[in-house]
Amino acid sequence: MTAPSTGTAVAQPRLLQAAQAGDQDAFGRLVEPHQGELLAHCYRMLGSLHDAEDAMQDASLRAWRALARFEGRGSLRSWLYTIATNTCLSHIERRPKRVLPIDYGPPTDPHDGPGRPLVESVWVEPCPDAVLDLADGSAAPDARYELRESVELAFVAALQHLPANQRAALILREVLGFSAREVAEALETTVASVNSALQRARATLDDKLPQRSQQATLRDLGDEALRELVEGYMEAMGGGDVDAVVSMLAQDAAWSMPPLASWFRGHDEVRAFLAMYPLSGMFRWKHLVTRSNGQPAVGAYTWRADEGCFRPFALDVLTLEGDRIKEVTAFITRSAVERNREAFVRYPDEPVDAARVAAVFERAGLPGRLD
Repeated sequence: MTAPSTGTAVAQPRLLQAAQAGDQDAFGRLVEPHQGELLAHCYRMLGSLHDAEDAMQDASLRAWRALARFEGRGSLRSWLYTIATNTCLSHIERRPKRVLPIDYGPPTDPHDGPGRPLVESVWVEPCPDAVLDLADGSAAPDARYELRESVELAFVAALQHLPANQRAALILREVLGFSAREVAEALETTVASVNSALQRARATLDDKLPQRSQQATLRDLGDEALRELVEGYMEAMGGGDVDAVVSMLAQDAAWSMPPLASWFRGHDEVRAFLAMYPLSGMFRWKHLVTRSNGQPAVGAYTWRADEGCFRPFALDVLTLEGDRIKEVTAFITRSAVERNREAFVRYPDEPVDAARVAAVFERAGLPGRLD
């Protein structure tokens, strides 16, 4: 993490004193430098940007109410992380675990159609890089994972398989670099319990995560090759060229579309799905490049004849293996779900609260329409 400037360090005691005396503006200025990293922490814990933002609001209120009791024996940053972590633990108790379709069930026969959407609270959601504003490298020398690596889709999804306390202990210790003693204090447990939780959590993550992170893959690929790959993907999708898209995929590539539970594995199955649905000719596409979860991503827009423009349909987050696409996770927008009931997939009659990716488009800096 970037160290606070000397001016900030000098001003902090004055801000703290004013905030403890009831100055809400001083409190806001005191915690603002930590907001970005705390939001990323809540996103790792909860697997959803929207849940993370709710947790941040709750944590800020808790911090404001407890500020008078902050005695400064530890750092303000550590104190805020303790509050944010315990707020997330409370949120986890009230909702189901989030997963990606690949972890939810077996692959689907493309001839059965994409299937029915499930409620949004089931799924891990994407988070634009612009929101997280993460620095390169690790948060601390003791951290085991890079900051960008720790928000990759596979990493966030793997975290959701951990029991809540293991998840918190691993993030605080291995991602953020807090000491075992600091983690124990934050979770109100012992150092021995923290170390035991870490051992179990590491074993689970080692089993769930791919051998190489996306950050290592992207560094090896290089900026120019990555640009060519993403542009080639957009050109092939925009032109409806099924063969060109499939040629860019790893042999065992997977294609999923939250909030749909269906997903497809391998060239033959993905080819059949693309030809029957998104590249069948029933859609007109345009694409814009962006980044999400530290990975290359593409905003996919479909033509709306009734509006005379292209509107957001999905955010395609690309997971790479070497110079091939290993996974396409196409987070379908709510508007796409609602507008394409007949053309794209069989939907239930009840309202569908999809992955809320329309809001993610805005947060990623992608426009809400293309003329």
